[in-house]
Amino acid sequence: MDFFAQQDIARRNTRVLVLLFLLAVLLLIVLANAAVAAFLFFSQDYNLYSGAREGMAGFLSFFSWARFGSIGMAVTATVALVVLIKWIQLSTGGKAVAESMGGTRIVPQTRDQAERRCLNVVEELALAANMPVPPVYVMNGERGINAFAAGITPADAVVAVTRGTINHLKRHELQGVIAHEFSHILNGDMRLNIRLAAMLKGITFIGDVGHILLRSGHRVRTGGSGRSGGAVLPVLGVALWILGWLGGLAAGFIKAAISRQKEYLADASAVQYTRSSEGIGDALKVIGGYLPGTLVHAARATEMSHIFFGQIEHHLWQVFATHPPLRNRIARVDPDWDGQYIERKPNVYGNEPSRPGYGEVGVGRAALVAAAMAGALTGQDSADEDAPDADFDAGPDPLEQETAHREDIPVALVQHSHEPLGAHALVYSLLINDDEVVRQKQLAIIGAAGVPGLDHLVFTLSPGVQALGAPRRLPLLQMCLPALKSMSAGQYRVFKNTLLALIQSDQQTELHEWCLFQLLRHYLDPEFVQVKPSRARYRHLQKVARPIRVVLSVLAHEGSGETESVFRLGADELGFSDMLMLPREQTSVAAFSRAVHELADCYPLLKPRLLKAMTLAASAKGHLNPVEREIVASMAAVMDCPVPSEPESGPAGS
Repeated sequence: MDFFAQQDIARRNTRVLVLLFLLAVLLLIVLANAAVAAFLFFSQDYNLYSGAREGMAGFLSFFSWARFGSIGMAVTATVALVVLIKWIQLSTGGKAVAESMGGTRIVPQTRDQAERRCLNVVEELALAANMPVPPVYVMNGERGINAFAAGITPADAVVAVTRGTINHLKRHELQGVIAHEFSHILNGDMRLNIRLAAMLKGITFIGDVGHILLRSGHRVRTGGSGRSGGAVLPVLGVALWILGWLGGLAAGFIKAAISRQKEYLADASAVQYTRSSEGIGDALKVIGGYLPGTLVHAARATEMSHIFFGQIEHHLWQVFATHPPLRNRIARVDPDWDGQYIERKPNVYGNEPSRPGYGEVGVGRAALVAAAMAGALTGQDSADEDAPDADFDAGPDPLEQETAHREDIPVALVQHSHEPLGAHALVYSLLINDDEVVRQKQLAIIGAAGVPGLDHLVFTLSPGVQALGAPRRLPLLQMCLPALKSMSAGQYRVFKNTLLALIQSDQQTELHEWCLFQLLRHYLDPEFVQVKPSRARYRHLQKVARPIRVVLSVLAHEGSGETESVFRLGADELGFSDMLMLPREQTSVAAFSRAVHELADCYPLLKPRLLKAMTLAASAKGHLNPVEREIVASMAAVMDCPVPSEPESGPAGS
């Protein structure tokens, strides 16, 4: 799957979305003018018994360009204001979307087996895709099997699942659903979905106002006062409600047109991620045989229906459905399907998680960190009737042992990565210097951060962390991200300042230190501060020739290949045959950082070529050693593009 091409398609779909949105707004303006003209016509020139004196000509006389312009400006301003407010609400990151629909973050310390298995699956797929491990939310009380990914960029993305999903799906089925959502993250669908939700809210808002006026008119009448106002409000409310209903039809059509094909693509991507069609195929078959299906009853789910894994409500007409028919989706991933669904019995969730560590609603992140720091019914064989719905054979320890074995990381470090205090210690350990004097200075800096026992834990863990080497440092860092995201904003400021102090403790900044700090800042900043994401600005490489020269020069100087020749290979790959390498004294880490962030604004289809050129400039004969691979992976992450498992094999192979 060429994720760069899909990102470019998502960007072009945004233009289609804007065009459809503008047409819908124009339709609302025309309908609003028709409604006003009709109101004036029936109130001034219409008699109940004799009809209109001038007929259609009289009706058309109430249209005027001046009134059309005034009404058009009013409708446009209202829609634009609603879209802006909704965009501001949703652009804070995926957590705002998940929490608005009643999602509760699953903390790494949870002892709920279903939640721990879900966290393990998300972590496994994220590490396999070389992307940050996103926070996971659960919608407790939702029996339907559904999920969604939300956010603007991979750095602020979250994955949310219903309680029915984690309780009723087997591990391979859950992997298929999560892999489907990861596809939306890497394909660039999330930003498109957020824009779609904001724009459609602007279209349907007029109907919401009409509904409010109808209710207000009812209260006025029953109150017995304001008889003239009571007569006007219901009429105006009905008119606006009809306009909103028509706008809702347009919004439904736009959602269906944009979303449906994306679901087919995400299903195909899930097959690629998991290297099997059984996971996503069986999950879809379970949904078909499961009585609640994919229904979701959260208050705000309807306006975000296009981001879910499956259809959240029944539709009378398929033309307005945001997802393809279930049978069609199954047939695409499993052409030999016999037409039989997998049956599962729904549970009634009378006892929702209530203790800290089970994902209790309303527990603040600061409190969590402070506390932490001090078989399935298949329906095909009667012999399986008493089997459990989901397989929970692996308890907490086996899951962590599995991760440790898969990533070749000691299980003790994996366990610490899931705890806020341990995650802090592991990240600090990655920066501990080999020199005894500098190391003691760094431990003093950590001790001054004010977290009791943290400096002692770093002292204990740092030898094991240093022994990991480059191949395993990046996965360890990615595993720490969910625990680090449970910090409060104040704790994050202290954490970030401590990182900078550790880096500067030896009076110099190494490239691997830059990589670590930039990765953490890129992944954690959106959780605590408003960050402006990168946007596609540069269509041609000539416009970013200067940052390309800086990046290739730094990689050539730091890599294992012959400096001049590898720089030449990278520059020629991008068509810059006359580009000259910068001397080492002009290739500071600060200049390198600015250049990488500027390259993040290139169009998606340019990024595969950039990654290939970086690989050539950093390596000897096109083969990256572990340190070089870590540097290229860090740059790719900062550039918000998918990272290949083996960069030298080509960036599109992720």
